[in-house]
Amino acid sequence: MDTYLVGGAVRDELLGIPVKDRDWVVVGASPEDMLAQGYRQVGADFPVFLHPQTNEEYALARTERKQGHGYHGFVVYSAPDVTLEEDLRRRDLTINAMARDADNQLVDPFNGHQDLTDRWLRHVSPAFAEDPLRILRTARFAARFAPKGFRVADETMALMRQMVADGEVNHLVPERVWQEVQRALQEQAPTVFFEVLQACNALAVLIPELDESRLATALAALRCISAKADATDTRLAALLSPLPARQAEHRAQAMKAPNECQQLVRLTTRCREQLGTLPADTGACAEDLLQLLELTDAWRKPERFDRLIGVLGCVVERRQAPILEQLQQAANTTAQVNARELMAQGHKGKALGQAIRQERLRRIQALLPTH
Repeated sequence: MDTYLVGGAVRDELLGIPVKDRDWVVVGASPEDMLAQGYRQVGADFPVFLHPQTNEEYALARTERKQGHGYHGFVVYSAPDVTLEEDLRRRDLTINAMARDADNQLVDPFNGHQDLTDRWLRHVSPAFAEDPLRILRTARFAARFAPKGFRVADETMALMRQMVADGEVNHLVPERVWQEVQRALQEQAPTVFFEVLQACNALAVLIPELDESRLATALAALRCISAKADATDTRLAALLSPLPARQAEHRAQAMKAPNECQQLVRLTTRCREQLGTLPADTGACAEDLLQLLELTDAWRKPERFDRLIGVLGCVVERRQAPILEQLQQAANTTAQVNARELMAQGHKGKALGQAIRQERLRRIQALLPTH
């Protein structure tokens, strides 16, 4: 029974990146052997165990054989006779197919260390084509390591294109796609993720609305917001901002994005459309600004409104920037309207709501220059 540190921990250590999680592979053991040593089994599809002291994951060496479409179309074989090299061969990229033995010696049967040095993202074997999720993972690693000069190897890009042409990407379920998109949006260079998907033709399957006429604008907005904010909802809203509101809402829903992401996408695209109708030369009137604040629920959701303003700053045309500044000022001054004071003046019920709105409108009008 031999234990090896594998995958991302080995890769990141060689890159000089702090190692967050450590995964282990055990060769020459059975589930009974692991349980006898106090490990707790947690894997349902294949044997994965938690170390009794560290709670780190230890997986028995395994192989996989394709038998259907999509992410779950595999038969897993795990037994004491599976070798470390066989286990590493089933992995996606050579830089993720390295291990360290008990003596801390590097085990590198697929030249991952050389690809790490040369900054290549290269598939380990033709078995890469059996799992379409690996296209998204490769694009995500490209987004993570782009600042370090990594790029997808030509032969891997060619294989990814062939997988798309064979229809493999069509079998991915939205939940798995969203997991990868969400992670990619948090990477150092999230735009690279979508550029890689575009290069291998997968973007047209996964987010068909972002065609060539819109992609450059979408990536510019994403690049802009990524320099200012790291929240997933802001980055997704920026990405989908060039789409018509209905299309953007439909895509966010189809991607199974969380509700807060869908809401910010909806508000971003609707506000962008409304701002586009306002005259840039004279600016917005008080009623326009108040309606936008009502649309965004700015008073009850001030933190979301702040994130929305950040996204809109990366989305609207330069000539609309003054209106966006007015909207922020309007939000600040109307937030100070005190309903209790109006109630003390005798307003109640429907009349109270009308009084609150009139006071908000009055305060916005006081901000604006007279024309």
